[in-house]
Amino acid sequence: MNILLIGCGKMGGAMLRQWAKDDSNQFTVADPVKPDLPAGVRHVSKATSLSEAEFDVILIAIKPQMIADVLPDYSFALKPDGCFVSIAAGCSVDSIRKIVGDRAIVRVMPNMAAMVGLGVSGLYANDACTEQQKTDVTAWIDQTGTCVPVDSEDRIDRLTAVSGSGPGYVFEMLRSYVAAAMDLGFDEKTARALVFDTITGTVETARQSDETLEDLRKSVTSKNGTTQAGLEQLMRDGQLHSLLHDTVNAAYTRAVELK
Repeated sequence: MNILLIGCGKMGGAMLRQWAKDDSNQFTVADPVKPDLPAGVRHVSKATSLSEAEFDVILIAIKPQMIADVLPDYSFALKPDGCFVSIAAGCSVDSIRKIVGDRAIVRVMPNMAAMVGLGVSGLYANDACTEQQKTDVTAWIDQTGTCVPVDSEDRIDRLTAVSGSGPGYVFEMLRSYVAAAMDLGFDEKTARALVFDTITGTVETARQSDETLEDLRKSVTSKNGTTQAGLEQLMRDGQLHSLLHDTVNAAYTRAVELK
């Protein structure tokens, strides 16, 4: 596919670096200032450098408030059977349709882990998209980690609250966990290694196991042992469950408000 990225900020650039590993697609980046691009990626600073109906996909990777001003300048470059793909947070398919008309539009909600090829991205395609377009874009997004197709934009908003915003929650939990380890006398480097590797190993154990998460937790919790003592604090009065429930619901509410 011949693909145009409008904008190449942190998220767009991270995804591009994963896609550029596959030389079956050709990429052009439109950005007023040339960013640091992978080898073989073309750069243009303005729409007049492009040809009409040149691209199979136009990826919208600019801030939502810029779309209404910028996208009209580039929409001519999409082939008649092409597809618009947006990774702009909080920008609905309908808001893009109002700019480009009744075209195939896909909304993607990635997360930061796309930078290392372990991202989770929700994908919603409007009715104008063909099954082949959905398949192609899904496979393309899969190159940045895991793509989760959903059947409504509300599901994208819900996914945003869990995985889109999730790295922020996890970073804060990591920060507190590392600080707790340092309070026990470990230097920061050692504390980070203890916490990061414990979490990585635990997640992989859960991923490979057929047991429920509750059963796995019980399997490492000896009666009157250290894990039980820690869990009694962590789970006291259901505070952890309530905190995480309130966290994702606050993010979902904000996602709906931003549309």
